[in-house]
Amino acid sequence: MRRKTAPAVPEHRPDPPRVAWRRQMRERVLAEARALAAEGGWDRVRVADLALRAEVSRPSIYKEFGDRAGIGQALVLRETEAFLLGLAAVLHARRDDVGAALEAGVAHALAEAGDNPFVGAVLTAARGGTDALLPFLTSRPEPVFSNAWRLLADWLGEVAPGTPADRRLEAADLAVRLTLSHMLLPSPRTAETPARVSRAVCAVLGLPHLPPAATGT
Repeated sequence: MRRKTAPAVPEHRPDPPRVAWRRQMRERVLAEARALAAEGGWDRVRVADLALRAEVSRPSIYKEFGDRAGIGQALVLRETEAFLLGLAAVLHARRDDVGAALEAGVAHALAEAGDNPFVGAVLTAARGGTDALLPFLTSRPEPVFSNAWRLLADWLGEVAPGTPADRRLEAADLAVRLTLSHMLLPSPRTAETPARVSRAVCAVLGLPHLPPAATGT
């Protein structure tokens, strides 16, 4: 009887040099764009400065991103992905207590607004109405609002499956809108904001919101 041989495992081939260079170039440009935006706001970011700092030519940058607005959109997408990964980790770590998880998620978002130099620079400028990255963060539905809403709606579907779907969608919308509003215009009672947002969202969901002392946290 002929012995069966195991299927061959496909070899992982490295990217061609041109593809690898393009990926590295893109990352360098976005990293420098982030640094420049954090230092002085997006209004002061120039393609010439990016080319110098990233050690690539301006034509290469334009070919990759299209224009300066394309760089801004790519940068916001990159930062949004990192932010959402962190938010997902926070929510899933506390999935046994929806109220506590929502509080932690809001606290995480507010902390990012205060500690992340990129987010901080954009939001500071946005409050003065001067930063050109603001449209990517607020007036356009993508990437921040829709992606955060989708993440939260999916999470609520997992942790509160007994709540009607329309309530979960409404709760996700409320949570994201309230959190973004507090990021753009912080309340004098910032320390209470996570609990206040969580209470409002739990009320929409029809779930109890217990204070930390009652939950043992």
